[in-house]
Amino acid sequence: MALFADAPAAGVHVRANMVSTVDGAATGASRVSGSINGPADLRVFRVLRALADVVLVGAGTARAERYPPLDVPAELRAARSALGRPDALELAIVTASGELPESLLDTDRPPLVLTTASAPALDGLRARIGADRVIVADGAVPGSVDPRAGVAALGERGLRNVLSEGGPTLLAQLVDADLVDELCLTWSPQLVGGPAGRVTHLPTWFEPARPLTLRHLLHADGVLLGRWQVVRLGA
Repeated sequence: MALFADAPAAGVHVRANMVSTVDGAATGASRVSGSINGPADLRVFRVLRALADVVLVGAGTARAERYPPLDVPAELRAARSALGRPDALELAIVTASGELPESLLDTDRPPLVLTTASAPALDGLRARIGADRVIVADGAVPGSVDPRAGVAALGERGLRNVLSEGGPTLLAQLVDADLVDELCLTWSPQLVGGPAGRVTHLPTWFEPARPLTLRHLLHADGVLLGRWQVVRLGA
């Protein structure tokens, strides 16, 4: 856990955690990342969640991966508490429409929802999970969520340690907005072929390309686990 527990003491810190096969696929044939995970990757996955205040995901990923309310594993709670993290790990979902499955909303701990003022489901969402759980973060393009406004709103709630678990479109939007501080990327020792996308997806290239500084590279059972610092444009 100490390998990842050195986030800055002030400001919002955005860490992304993704997995890819050796041939660059962000999912396997099942179209979910869980099909290319392994034990080593899952250990890092659990540690990164234990270090986060909030896990930020796109609605498509939350639906496909069937996200439940989040809990920190019992064996990591003491270490989490010692670092000053809150007891509860929040889940925040980005959705322009505001439409989410009932399984995500009908729980004792509904997610925070980042959406738009024009979302068709906005009023129903507020009534269902509480207005305090809904964050309106309108982007410059009508009907889009502004990642900068969304991340800033999380920080204003004291959720400074943000862990993004994708999917590829959300991660690309966060990178494009110059919000990502570091990337943890696991390479699963598989070749899957197929049409699966990469860990970032946008219709345009990043301009400029974002350089990375390697923090560490671990290996276990053929799996490579990398951690890079993203060189921010505003740095």
